[in-house]
Amino acid sequence: MAIDAHPSPTVQPWSDRLRHSAIILIAAALALSVVVSLGELSAMRAVAVFLCIAAAALVPWRLHDTAASRDDVRRINPVEGASVAAVVSGMPDPAVLLDRAGRVIHLNAAAAQLAPALRKNELAQFALRSPEIITALREAIATSEPRRADYLDHVPVDRWMELIITPVPVPTSFGGADKCMLMTFHDQTPLRRVEEMRADFVANASHELRTPLAALSGFIDTLQGQAKDDPKARERFLGIMHTQATRMARLIDDLLSLSRVELSAHVRPDTLVDVVPIIRQVADGLEPLARERQVDVEIDLPEAAVMIAGDREELLRLFENLIENALKYGASGGRVIVSLTMVTAADGSPEIRVMVRDFGPGIAPEHLPRLTERFYRVDVGDSRSQGGTGLGLSLVKHIVNRHRGRLLIESVPKHGATFTACFPQAKPPALS
Repeated sequence: MAIDAHPSPTVQPWSDRLRHSAIILIAAALALSVVVSLGELSAMRAVAVFLCIAAAALVPWRLHDTAASRDDVRRINPVEGASVAAVVSGMPDPAVLLDRAGRVIHLNAAAAQLAPALRKNELAQFALRSPEIITALREAIATSEPRRADYLDHVPVDRWMELIITPVPVPTSFGGADKCMLMTFHDQTPLRRVEEMRADFVANASHELRTPLAALSGFIDTLQGQAKDDPKARERFLGIMHTQATRMARLIDDLLSLSRVELSAHVRPDTLVDVVPIIRQVADGLEPLARERQVDVEIDLPEAAVMIAGDREELLRLFENLIENALKYGASGGRVIVSLTMVTAADGSPEIRVMVRDFGPGIAPEHLPRLTERFYRVDVGDSRSQGGTGLGLSLVKHIVNRHRGRLLIESVPKHGATFTACFPQAKPPALS
């Protein structure tokens, strides 16, 4: 029989108990033998007395073991068991189970990722610094009633979270019940972004579409009236109407693209893509525009693959906007350079930089901080004449941010402008 190498301090080891019982029984047997030999007690009575003494020596130890085992059971909290831990771990959303004092009993992997400072057997208030969380938790503990709170989490990116605290009755070993607190976190970012996307789309579309719609309406009225029988006027007005309709279509396309990128801004792309063929594809597609504007496009890209974690369609849109802007607004310089370099960032991590430089009129310093704002234009008339919607650089900024990169803008008036998209370099796959 195996013997516990670390017995409880309140329970004596079996060897000590048997030794004490054996001494008592031997002493009793000797005393009874002497009494029987003197004829003071019959053998049968002596045996009965010995059995009584043996029972008195052994039964208390058994009762002591039973009481000790019951004490051990009482000390085990059922909520700390493996079954409760498995339930919390299996929940899809971040979940934390607290005792009435607010200490962490169990938490799943999603909760540990959401709040790395959470530790078992420590107060959750020390790890969850948001005032909304602390207030809701204190109220739930004080009242034993459910509480709900919304808060904005800024790390690593902005996310809107919903916290629900639910009191959970837990049975105890004494037959009663105690209250624990189950905290569950739900990511509300997609819903919030959809709502913002809807509001922004309505506001921006109604503002930006008003001018082309007014122009279309006016020309339609003219064609239906006095210019109805004028072929030259009809041809000119139809050309203007086509331009305005194309502008509206592009505006709507840019608004939808921007809204889609913003909707998934909190989710970083994880697919490895080679940016070199993407840049070449964009440059080849814009070659007719370059010929039309009489601009030479110089491509300086490495022959080897350059991998980043990214979304191919979004990267196509990003480089298309940067190169197209350089061809349109820097055409007077007659040259555009597109290059890719691999450098070390300020924090020591490897970084990939795609630079698009033009040699046009440049941008005044006061405009640089606002270039990536929606519908911000340095020259409204020139932008609209070029077919711009005022959303291109805003879309570029959001795509770069979603890829956890950054956009650098440098310009000196009369010396052109340089737009640089910086991306963290993807780590090579581990060798199996």
